[in-house]
Amino acid sequence: MKAGSLLALSIFLPLVASAQTRAAADFQITKITRNLIPTPQFAYAGAGQNQANQRDRWLEVEVEFKATPELTSELTFKYYILFNGTLLTGEVTHVNIPAGRENRSVMYIPPRALARFANNRAITENSCQNIAAQIVQDGVVKAEASLNRAQPQWFEALPQVSGLVLNKNQTPFAPLYWDRYEQIKASR
Repeated sequence: MKAGSLLALSIFLPLVASAQTRAAADFQITKITRNLIPTPQFAYAGAGQNQANQRDRWLEVEVEFKATPELTSELTFKYYILFNGTLLTGEVTHVNIPAGRENRSVMYIPPRALARFANNRAITENSCQNIAAQIVQDGVVKAEASLNRAQPQWFEALPQVSGLVLNKNQTPFAPLYWDRYEQIKASR
């Protein structure tokens, strides 16, 4: 009986370990970038023309990732952005994610939120001290990466401010770059 159990264990244990390794490698964050960008300008007829202040900048945070499953129904991306000593958080859920090495997710922080936490200092890309992103599927973290080298989950011990990191559909960038970013799940 023991020999049979050992034989079964020696056959199935590598298969279980291989399946766990494959599942962990289904998603990988390959790049995180940050940019300060102006509000997009649109022309339209039928109303007065109001100009946005072109000196104001939005913080754009883009996450590039690899997905190996042929199609993934839904993934949630959690963003942790350390801006001038304050941890700003947000999340977005993407749907219908194809396999590929150049899939992207993006989030934005509006100019007034940046000004709020800049403490009367000039806003530069270096005001953003670090960024972490997590890919979550069915409540399980599948991948995590940081812009700058740091301990995993460095953000856990910091107080978080939510509601200021916006997904693309909540910004004036919504109609732009439809083919660059993964589809955002419609809110109900």
